[in-house]
Amino acid sequence: MSKAFTKDDDAAGAPLVPRRAPLPAGQPNYVTARGLALLRAELTALRAEQTRRAPNADTAPDAALLERLAELEERLAATELVTPLNPAPSEVRFGAIVTVRTGAGPERTFSIVGVDEANASEGRIAFVAPIARALLGKRRGDVTTFRAPHGEEELEIVRVAYESPE
Repeated sequence: MSKAFTKDDDAAGAPLVPRRAPLPAGQPNYVTARGLALLRAELTALRAEQTRRAPNADTAPDAALLERLAELEERLAATELVTPLNPAPSEVRFGAIVTVRTGAGPERTFSIVGVDEANASEGRIAFVAPIARALLGKRRGDVTTFRAPHGEEELEIVRVAYESPE
């Protein structure tokens, strides 16, 4: 790992963790059940790390770790769990798994999730992302456009599905 990705004052050489993407102003932290479980697991892991790093009262608390814990606790306090409706709606909403086709290109599948759960390389896009905003409210067969980094892109909605409520 490059030295550029570590803190100079951290003897263990732990990588810096990037800050979370900001939530839209006044917007609850919408999460799927999976996203909520991931946030809770991360909080548990950070608390365990805090306990591991400070085995006695003589050790100064790690400011970065405390900041990360506070940020995560704040995010969890603002969460609003969005559960799939039963029966599932036919239009794209939060939590939808959407398959789209671009012109003659291959089909791509996205899950529309919360900001904390988004990971484009895994096909999970935040509900505030431009492509998600273009898809929200659309149905199978609809065509929509959105502004991609390389210009306007047209998407045809091929399939809209939801994970079954547990």
